Amino acid sequence: MLARFLEPIRTQSDTQMSVAVLEPRTGRRAVYGSQTHITASLAKVNILAALLLDAQRERRSLTPWETSTAASMIQSSDNDSADALWRRIGGGPGLSDANETLGLTSTQAGTGPYWGLTRTTATDQLTLLTAVFADNSPLSEESRHLIQTFMGRIDPEQAWGVSAEGSRWQLKNGWLQRSHSQRWAINSMGRVKAHGSTFYLVILSHGSRSMSHGISAVERAAQSAVHALCSTPPPASPIIG
Repeated sequence: MLARFLEPIRTQSDTQMSVAVLEPRTGRRAVYGSQTHITASLAKVNILAALLLDAQRERRSLTPWETSTAASMIQSSDNDSADALWRRIGGGPGLSDANETLGLTSTQAGTGPYWGLTRTTATDQLTLLTAVFADNSPLSEESRHLIQTFMGRIDPEQAWGVSAEGSRWQLKNGWLQRSHSQRWAINSMGRVKAHGSTFYLVILSHGSRSMSHGISAVERAAQSAVHALCSTPPPASPIIG
């Protein structure tokens, strides 16, 4: 069902994409594409989740510096803040350790300082969103609330992507022009309210000829994914989250 809605977008935009969508109230879920994509700034949510897991293990709250740096990293997508928190969690090995706890099985952390070159799948990012928004999570209620708050205060010029299909949203986007091809990776993920329900939604893409072209494809994919999911019957055993 999802492929029928998304194949025309992929063909028309000449953009490779993977999509995952979940309606937590009913457990309806759909996935399109299993390939890995670079995260770009989408990795910043993962970095913050890793930082919070470290703090939980140490039985402490974030320091004022960690909190303000995390806010800048998520809300304004500040790269210097991400660099600092990447070092604080121990870089790639620290992210990988956190992802074992979070249940991300197909995410490969970037090497050295290159957190933005972390590779992931739409399914793994849907797992991360579930950890951020659902009650049954390795992240404490306090940790989840912090991430949710920052994702709901994204700078206005960055509030594109999955928000195209929601009247209310909490999101994080990622974008990066690849030096070897000059093509763009454009990603968006978050929780959106639409059609009287709530959806967790992930769009990963690469190969767009411009940032604006990629954003347009991602937003069309977000709208199509929710519409496709609403056209399918719920499972026999609902999942509450």
